[in-house]
Amino acid sequence: MRNLFLLVLFGFLSFFSYSQEYTLSGKIIDLAQGDPLESATIYAESVKDTTLLTYTISNKKGEFQLKFETASPAVNLNISYTGYSAYYKRIDLKQASIDLGTIEMGQQAESLKDVVVTASRAPVTIKKDTLEFNVASFKTKKGANVEDLLKELPGVEVDAEGQITVNGKPVNKILVNGKPFFGDDPTIATRNLTKEIVDKIQVTDTKTESEAFTGETGDDENKTINITIDEEKNKGIFGRVAAGAGTDERFEYAGLFNYFDNDVRLSVLAGGNNINSPGFSFGEIQKMFGNARYMSVSDNGTFNIDGRSFGGGDGITNSRTAGANYADDLGEKTDITTDYFYSASNSFNDEIRSRENILPDDRYFSNTVSTTRSNSDGHTANMAFKTEVDSTFLINIRPQIRYSIGNSRFENNEETRQLNGQLSNSSTTYRNSDSDRKVFSNDLTVTKKFGAGGGFFRFEFDNDNEKSTNDALLQSNTQIFGDDPQSVVRDQLTNGEQGSDQYKVSGEFRIPIITKKLFVDLEYAYNTDRRRDLQSVFDFDESSASYSSFNIDQSTNFTNTNNSSRPEVGIRYNDEKLRIGFRTGYVLRTLESNDALRNINFTSDFNAVELGANLSYRFSQKFSMYSGYYLNNNAPSVSQLSPYIDVSDPLNIIQGNPNLSPSNSHNVYFGLNNYDFQTRSGFYSHGNLNITNDEVVSKTTIDENFVRNTTYANVKGNFRFNTNAGYNKSKKLDSIRSIRYNLSMSVNGNRTINFNNDRQYASETITYGPSIGVGFSWDGLLEIDPSYNILYSENTFDLSLFEDRNYIEHEFRLRTTTNFPEKLEWNNDVNYNYNPNVADGFQKSSVFWNSSLAYSIMQDKGLITLKVYDLLDQNTNARRTSNSDYIQDIQSTVLQRYFMVGFSYKFNTLGKKGETGGGGFMFQ
Repeated sequence: MRNLFLLVLFGFLSFFSYSQEYTLSGKIIDLAQGDPLESATIYAESVKDTTLLTYTISNKKGEFQLKFETASPAVNLNISYTGYSAYYKRIDLKQASIDLGTIEMGQQAESLKDVVVTASRAPVTIKKDTLEFNVASFKTKKGANVEDLLKELPGVEVDAEGQITVNGKPVNKILVNGKPFFGDDPTIATRNLTKEIVDKIQVTDTKTESEAFTGETGDDENKTINITIDEEKNKGIFGRVAAGAGTDERFEYAGLFNYFDNDVRLSVLAGGNNINSPGFSFGEIQKMFGNARYMSVSDNGTFNIDGRSFGGGDGITNSRTAGANYADDLGEKTDITTDYFYSASNSFNDEIRSRENILPDDRYFSNTVSTTRSNSDGHTANMAFKTEVDSTFLINIRPQIRYSIGNSRFENNEETRQLNGQLSNSSTTYRNSDSDRKVFSNDLTVTKKFGAGGGFFRFEFDNDNEKSTNDALLQSNTQIFGDDPQSVVRDQLTNGEQGSDQYKVSGEFRIPIITKKLFVDLEYAYNTDRRRDLQSVFDFDESSASYSSFNIDQSTNFTNTNNSSRPEVGIRYNDEKLRIGFRTGYVLRTLESNDALRNINFTSDFNAVELGANLSYRFSQKFSMYSGYYLNNNAPSVSQLSPYIDVSDPLNIIQGNPNLSPSNSHNVYFGLNNYDFQTRSGFYSHGNLNITNDEVVSKTTIDENFVRNTTYANVKGNFRFNTNAGYNKSKKLDSIRSIRYNLSMSVNGNRTINFNNDRQYASETITYGPSIGVGFSWDGLLEIDPSYNILYSENTFDLSLFEDRNYIEHEFRLRTTTNFPEKLEWNNDVNYNYNPNVADGFQKSSVFWNSSLAYSIMQDKGLITLKVYDLLDQNTNARRTSNSDYIQDIQSTVLQRYFMVGFSYKFNTLGKKGETGGGGFMFQ
C-alpha cells in the first residue's frame, strides 16, 4: 500500500507541467506631491480569461513586490487607491523579475468616499481588519455552492471535511448576513447556499458581539467568515429534500427549507437514518446538512452534535431530528435569533467481551456477555437577543431550554477466573431505567463603553438550572467464591432525583491609560454551584410483595456546594503589531457536603493564586506569533473527597478520600503562522506543555476474590505535551489545473503516574506523526487527494511487570471525485490502515472503501445517487485492544456493508442567476 502511494504521487508529478515563477516590483507615488501611497492595491490577472493570479498592498514607502506563477506570456497589472484614478498596464513576461520603477497615480476629479468606479473588476477589498472578496469576480463550476467558491479564493483552503482556513488560520465561525445560520456547523451554510445568490465573502478576526462592540482585539488566531447575500436575491425560498433506501433495511431521509425576506430568515430541517449518522447522514445527504466537524463520539459510542445526543452506545442507532431557526431585525438596533431542535434515537447492541487483567504478581480473566437497548427523545430551544440602547450601551441575552426523556434496558452476565481456570466470582444483572431531564440556562451580558480611549464596563450573569429524575429496576445475583464465599442477591427499585443550580456573576472594568493602547483591567467573579443527589433504594419485600423495604446503605441524600470568588487585576497593551497582557487573581473556594442519611458531613477550603500572561506579535501581514502561560488551581470534586462508601456494585466498591489536596496546573503554549498569500504557501507551528502537581487519580486494589476497591490519591510528576508543524502550498498550474501540497509533523508525549493493585508506577509515551498529502484539481472534472500518515509510538514503564512497547501504525487515504461525463459525479474514499499493536490471530490491516455515483436530472435540480458503504466488507465485529495492564477482545454489533439508492431535489427562488460583473477594487 505504501508503494501504491508512491506510485500515485509519482504519477502526479510526471503528469504536471509547472508554471514559471515571476516577480513584479515597483513604487507608487502621488502624481502631484510625489508622496508614497501606502496600502494601494496591486493585483495581477491573466490576459486570457482575467483569472486573478495574486494580489498585495504597498508598504509605507509605496513599494510593492508581486509574486505569482503562470504559463501565460503576459499578465494584466491593476493598481487602485481610494480617491485616485486606477492604473492599468499589460506586462509582457520576458524575464522572471521585472522592476516597473516608479508609478505615478493622479487623484480623480471627483471621488466618492469608499467608492471606486474606475476599475473593471473588484476581486478583493481590504478595509482595516476585514478582507472582502467580490464573488462575481471568481469563476466556479456550474451550480457551485459556497464551499466550491471558497476553494477558488486566494489564501482560502477547504479540506474534505469542510474545515476552512484563511491565510493559514482556521475559521471557527460562519455567519450569513452577520447572523448565525443553524447553529455552529459551518457546512450547513457553505454546502447549501449557492454561489449565485452570494454578493461578498468577508473575513475578519473572530470576536464575540461584546468584543466587537467595544473594539477589543478578539481572537487573532481564528477567523470568521460572513456570507453576504446579494440584496436583489435575498428574498424567496430555497432548500432540498432527499431520501434513500438500501440493503439490510438501511434508510435515510432529510429535508431543508429556507425562507429569506431581507432581514427575516426562517429555516426548517428534518432528517433520520439507521446508518449510525447523528440525525444527519453522510454521502449526498451529508453534503446537504453538513458533516461531523462538530460531532463527538464518546467511549461507549454515543453521538453528540451541537450539544444534542443521539444513541446510547455501540451498535446500530436509528436517529431522527427536526428543527427550525428564525432570525429577524426588530428595528435598526435590535436583532433576535431563535431555534428549536428535536432529536430522538433507538439503539441496540449485543457484546461479548473477554479480558486478561495483569497484576504485579498475578493475572486473572473476566468474560462478559451483555445486551443493551435504549431509547431517547430530546427537545432544545435557544434564543439570542441583542439590542444597542445607544452607541455606547449593548445588551445580549442568550437563554436555552432543554428537555429529554429516555429508557434503557441492560442485561449482563459476567464471570471472573483465576490463572488456573478456577472460578472466583460471577454475576448476572438486569437493569431497566426511565429518566427525564429539564435544564434552563441563560447568559446575560451588559456592555457600557465610556470615553474615546477604549474604556468599558462589562457585567455578566450566567445561570444553569437542572433537574432530573430516574426510576430504575435492578435485579442481580453476585456470587463470590473462595475461602469466604458470599452470595449477594438484589431485587431493588430506585427512585432518584438530582438537581443542580449554578450561578456566575462577574464584572469587568477596563481603564485606558494610553488611548486604545494601554489598559488596566479590574475583574471580580463569584460562582456558586449547588448539587443535590437523592437516591432512594427499596428492596423487594416478600411479605408485602412490593418494593417497600428501604435500603439505607445504598441510598443517598447528598447536598454538595462549591462556592468560589475570584478578584483579578491585569494590564494589557495592544497596537497594530504587539499584543501583550498579564493578569493575576486569587481564588477563594469552599466545598461543602451534607449527607441527610448518615453523619458524613464536611467542609473544605481551598485558596490559591492564579496567573496568566500572553504575548503575540504580528511581524507582517504574512507572519505572526503568539505565546502564553497560565497557572490554574483545580479542587477535587466532592465525590472524590467524600468518605461515603458506594456499594451499589458488589464487585466494584468506591470510597472518596477527604485528605486530597488541590492540583496546580502549569500550561505553556506557543505558535507561529507564516502564510504568503501571493505564493499561496505557508508554514505553521504550535505547541503546548502542561505540568500538573498533585493531580487526582484513581487508586484501585484488588483482593483475592478479584473484588475491586477504589479510592483517590494525589500524585506528582504528571505532564503532557504536544507540538505540531506543517507546510502547505497551492499552485495554479494554469487556468484549469491546480495542485496542493501538505506536509506536517507532530510530536506528542506524556508521563502519567498510576497504580496497579496499590503499586505506584510511571508510564511514559511519546509519539511521532509525520504526514504528507497531495491534491490535484482539473477544471471541476477531476479531484484526486491522496495522503499518507505514520504514527510511531514509544511506551515505557518503570514497573518490571510491564513490557516496553514500540510500534508503527500506517494510514493511507485516497479520495477522488470525477465529474465526467457531464451530469455524472463519481466519489471514492479509500482508507487503508495497518496497526501492529493488534494481537496475533486478529486482523492487523484493513481497507475501507466507500463509493458513490450521482447523476443530475431535471435541469440539475434532481439527483439520483447510488452509494455503497464498506465496499470490500472489511468492518468486522471482532477486535482486540491491549494496554499496560490488560488485553481485551470484543465482539459487538457493528454496521456492515450496505448499498443504497437515493434521490434528492433542490429548489431555489432567490432572485435571478448571478452574472460576472465589475466594480471597484480598493484597500482602506
